[in-house]
Parts: sequence; C-alpha cells; structure tokens
Amino acid sequence: MPYPAPENDFLAAHAALLVQSYRRLLRRELIPDSLPDHSISYQLFHAPFAVLSHNTADEPVFNYANLAAMELFGYGFDEITAIPSRLSAEPVTQAERNAMLAKVAKFGYIDDYSGVRIAKNGRRFRINNAVVWNLLDPADVYQGQAACITDWVFLPAGK
Repeated sequence: MPYPAPENDFLAAHAALLVQSYRRLLRRELIPDSLPDHSISYQLFHAPFAVLSHNTADEPVFNYANLAAMELFGYGFDEITAIPSRLSAEPVTQAERNAMLAKVAKFGYIDDYSGVRIAKNGRRFRINNAVVWNLLDPADVYQGQAACITDWVFLPAGK
C-alpha cells in the first residue's frame, strides 16, 4: 500500500473502510467531520490518536498506520506495513493478544483492550481501553482488523 499522501487522498478507500466499519459496529464516529476543509482520510491520517489495521493473511501484516501510530511504534510507513502485527506485542503477551483478536472476530469489536506493546526501538508501552474492530466492506466481507489507541503510557526500562 502506498504512503498516505494528497496524491492518493490519504488512502481514501482504506480510510473509508476503517471509518465505516467503526461506525457500523460501534454506532459512533471514529473521526467527527469537524474539519470541512479536509477529507475524512486526511483527518484520520493526522488524528491525535493512533490508528492501525492489518490484513487477512494467516499471519496478518499491518496495512495502515496513521502518523500517531507511526510515531508511537517508531516505524515509517513502509516499515510498519511490512511487518506482522503480532510483532507489536512481546512474546510473553502473544496468548493474551490472540485471545483478544479471537474475541473481536467473534463479536465484531471490543472497546476495553489493554496490553503491553513494543516499539521498534524496544521501548515498551501499555495501551489502555483501546478499541479493536473488524473491518467489513459494504458486502460484509471481512477485510482485517483495526485498532484505535487513545491512551498509552511508556513503561520504565526493564519492567
């Protein structure tokens, strides 16, 4: 997937999938249309919270990250969209992450996920009350999962 930019309207089709799936499942807006001079895809890419998604591969790979997510995880767009999403969690939390993803697959979303994640540089951070939801296209075909992270705290080294 190319880097979100004005030339591709900040990946408008994928942003629409993220926003519309969120609205359908949670019955609220991910991005309020409060900036009429900017598209929803622009607003999503520049949002003050992290949004990521992964694809439907057997080992899902990130296929979208907004600027806040890239900063939080410490990857550029080309880097983050080339790694399996499981690598965002430490090995000791993989079982917890797998259980959460199974719950999302079954119920469509969760809005209370908390867990420890790891950035590219090895720095660990705890996310709190993240929303994780299924991505469903207009024909209800499963297209992956996404996460919105609004609350995180960096953990001291070695903890």
